[in-house]
Amino acid sequence: MKSPLRHVTGTAVLLAGLIGSGGGMAVASPAAPQAWAPTQAAAPQAPLPAAIPAPPQATQHPFGPNVYVFDPSMPVARIQATMDSIAAQQVDDEMGTKRYSLLFKPGTYGTPEQPLIVQVGYSTEVAGLGAAPTDVTINGHVDVYNRCLSADNCIALNNFWRSLSNLTINVTGLEGCRSSANFWAASQASPMRRINITGGNLSLMDYCTAGPQYASGGFIADSKTGAVINGSQQQYLVRNSSIGSWSNGVWNQVFSGVNGAPPQSFPNPPYTTLAATPISREKPYLTLDQAGQYNVFLPAVRQDSAGTTWENGPTEGRSIPLADFYVAKPGDSVQAINSQLARGKHLLLTPGVYDVDQSIEVKRAGTVVLGLGMATLTAVNGAVPLTVADVPGVDVAAVTIDAGEMESPALMRVGKARQGAGSGPANSAALSDPVNPTTLHDVFFRIGGPHVGKASVSLEVNSDNVLLDHIWAWRADHGNGVGWTTNTGANGVIVNGNNVTATGLFVEHYQQYNVIWNGEGGKTVFFQNELPYDAPNQAAWQHDGVLGWAGYKVADSVKTHELWGGGSYVYNNVDPSIHATRGFEVPVTPGVRLHSLLTVNLGAGTLDHVVNDTGAPVSTDAVGVPSYVADFG
Repeated sequence: MKSPLRHVTGTAVLLAGLIGSGGGMAVASPAAPQAWAPTQAAAPQAPLPAAIPAPPQATQHPFGPNVYVFDPSMPVARIQATMDSIAAQQVDDEMGTKRYSLLFKPGTYGTPEQPLIVQVGYSTEVAGLGAAPTDVTINGHVDVYNRCLSADNCIALNNFWRSLSNLTINVTGLEGCRSSANFWAASQASPMRRINITGGNLSLMDYCTAGPQYASGGFIADSKTGAVINGSQQQYLVRNSSIGSWSNGVWNQVFSGVNGAPPQSFPNPPYTTLAATPISREKPYLTLDQAGQYNVFLPAVRQDSAGTTWENGPTEGRSIPLADFYVAKPGDSVQAINSQLARGKHLLLTPGVYDVDQSIEVKRAGTVVLGLGMATLTAVNGAVPLTVADVPGVDVAAVTIDAGEMESPALMRVGKARQGAGSGPANSAALSDPVNPTTLHDVFFRIGGPHVGKASVSLEVNSDNVLLDHIWAWRADHGNGVGWTTNTGANGVIVNGNNVTATGLFVEHYQQYNVIWNGEGGKTVFFQNELPYDAPNQAAWQHDGVLGWAGYKVADSVKTHELWGGGSYVYNNVDPSIHATRGFEVPVTPGVRLHSLLTVNLGAGTLDHVVNDTGAPVSTDAVGVPSYVADFG
């Protein structure tokens, strides 16, 4: 997701009567749902980079030139100038190679009279360095707006690859419509974590531009907000948070362990609400202590939990001194990185693009791999860029992995494949730990987009007891190196391990099954999928007498599996006559249960059933109108 060619139905966005803080303006609602024709506009070229002013009184730090560390003693105007210059570079640079991490020391930034206004572009991280989100306060905004690809085509569908974490936004400043909320109009791979919103609304839709204002997110975790405006967001997962209210749903809004969440009501409105998250661990984050020392905090695992980790006291977990990390920079060899990992170091990847010609190998239990500023590993010569051994407690966070021109068998492997994995007895208990799972947070995969890429599988999980907390595996539908025989990728995610849990699984456009789940005891809380747009004809996209391939496949041998909140969408724009038989394919057995399922037609092709042979078809007769199955199995 998402090309500007998207064909998405509008919804009656429930904004009427919502009063924005600050500007005191009422936000009007569309009069009625509308169907919108696809637009065909090429994204504009990114502007030439402006010179980025160095932050005043620049603090020495070990993270390289693309990390900016701000101090509350710095003049707001100078911080603002740096923010504006970086945003000017990044706001349209969707497939570029620049990466930035903008970090704030504990303290307060901006005032009501001189608010700090941050616009977050592509490949940019904004984060606080406090122990709690309340340690850093920005009086102002940290916003993502629609991109206007033409005067009447303003959308957030392609607003990917950015993040916001570990700070408080006291919403103030700006004028008119822009003063009515803090805007986070982003789609996939744009997580919001450990955020405290005060003083105004949080809007996940940018309703201040020309239409159609569509958005396709998204992920929020460990955050506290007041009123949240979902608006045009097609789907969203909110996990382990506290919210004041939620405005509306479109197709698939999921709340897991969220205080203040709307009650279960799928499909009308399409809210799927779990009182508690089965297992969770928050993403590790960089902190600066009172002695001026950098550390990485690793939050503890929680079972059957709800609410944030920080509202009622310090987050449980352990702090790891930065001295225990190898701080890598683009250009470092894989041999150097692996040597440091073998010596017992954790790994911190500073912002940039790393060419990886052999696997970065994480072999030690409890190792943390943390990326800053959307750090990106690119496969070279068919390498598997990142592998994790069959050990417990590894945490890989905030890393993007790109396929290269030579096909890789996988882009990331967790655990070594072994005979019978996922279809027989569980792997050895000594190799994993159900109370200390290896965890992936905000790990994103791309096949094509920045350049030609090929990979048979994006993520292969062979270990037991793994937690996947916000994954986006994307075979590109737009950008560079895109085509049915150009950016080839059979499967997005294959799970062979047992007792694997996914909270936020986004997998799109792969050429066969987007997800294959072979392991027992799997759980998925929120799944979003688009089938491939670009199959040239039906003959090229079918198997074993079945038309197309399902987006989510649970192996026939599996006895126990559960999914909450899953959507699969079809848009065969190359050959609109193509059919896919089903969005979800699972064995019919008492232990396999799926809840809150839907399929949607986005303007081309036909999806004949939701799950197996159950559920009405979606076709161009009713574009954007879901076919629902509330429960199956």
